[in-house]
Amino acid sequence: MGRIRQDVVVRGRKRWTLFDTGARNTYVIEDVAKDLPVFKIEHSEPVSLGGKMHHVTENCWLECMIDGLPVRSHARVLDAIGPDENGTNIEILIGALTMQEWGIRPVPDEEKLDMGHYPKEFVEFRES
Repeated sequence: MGRIRQDVVVRGRKRWTLFDTGARNTYVIEDVAKDLPVFKIEHSEPVSLGGKMHHVTENCWLECMIDGLPVRSHARVLDAIGPDENGTNIEILIGALTMQEWGIRPVPDEEKLDMGHYPKEFVEFRES
């Protein structure tokens, strides 16, 4: 399991982010979501995260810059994610599905991200 912490840029603001391969989904706190397109969901989703049970009632469309590259993802909105190991409040948690889609690989030994697999294009279907 890999976990990396660093700032990402959302609408011109740096946001403290945890990249966690042990989390399937991506989450943002309400303060981040207020600057993004937010959508109410019909049925709340129970989510256990950081030792707390959350009831997700909103999703958002997250557009951010990671190491200078644009990344877009669906994210669940939470009131709080919690602090990292140093006590800094996490504003965004990027989960495994987003990392897989965008070719983001954590390198825990170096405490950095490998963006070398970032897609230059998405090829969904190619005619023979």
